[in-house]
Amino acid sequence: MSATQAITNVQVESDSTERIVAPGPEHAAEMWRIARDSVTLDLNPSYAYLVYCRDFSSTSRVAVVDGKVVGYVMGHLRPEKPHHLFVWQIAVDESYRGHGLAGRLLDELFGDVAASAEVHTVETTITDDNEASQKLFASFARRWQKAPMTVDPLFEEKHFPDGHDAENLYEIGPIFFLDDELLAEVEQKRERAESLA
Repeated sequence: MSATQAITNVQVESDSTERIVAPGPEHAAEMWRIARDSVTLDLNPSYAYLVYCRDFSSTSRVAVVDGKVVGYVMGHLRPEKPHHLFVWQIAVDESYRGHGLAGRLLDELFGDVAASAEVHTVETTITDDNEASQKLFASFARRWQKAPMTVDPLFEEKHFPDGHDAENLYEIGPIFFLDDELLAEVEQKRERAESLA
């Protein structure tokens, strides 16, 4: 059981060949394809996915099944708030939706980044009509120690030159990792509970 699983108690279906890894430039084209095929996401230029895979690989993840990218999350640490992970975009290939993959991507990314960079808060922006993303991030907050989540206006429609809907800022945190001793205790209790179930 990983530290992320011990803290969040996430129990989701997983393909045994699935790997969640930091992306490289070789993953960018498939990330772009998933965003394009989603129809609902803002499609960035293919160059943006290449830059994220090169410059923000440590704060992004891809899910790979049988050598194919089936989902991704792109993020970066905010220069003004280096303890805040901003999630730029998250997407799952249509054929892999409904199995908790987006949640696993977020959990693994935050768990890895928080452990290495002392990140304690996740930020993202979501439009009012994007219920799937709203539910995804609310679920993430509940899994991570029922972390507080605030929603505030950030960018109004008038800020966008292309008729884009307003984007609200979702801020989840602070989320603090337990120290090693407490984490081991949590892991033992969860394992005991699982063995009794």
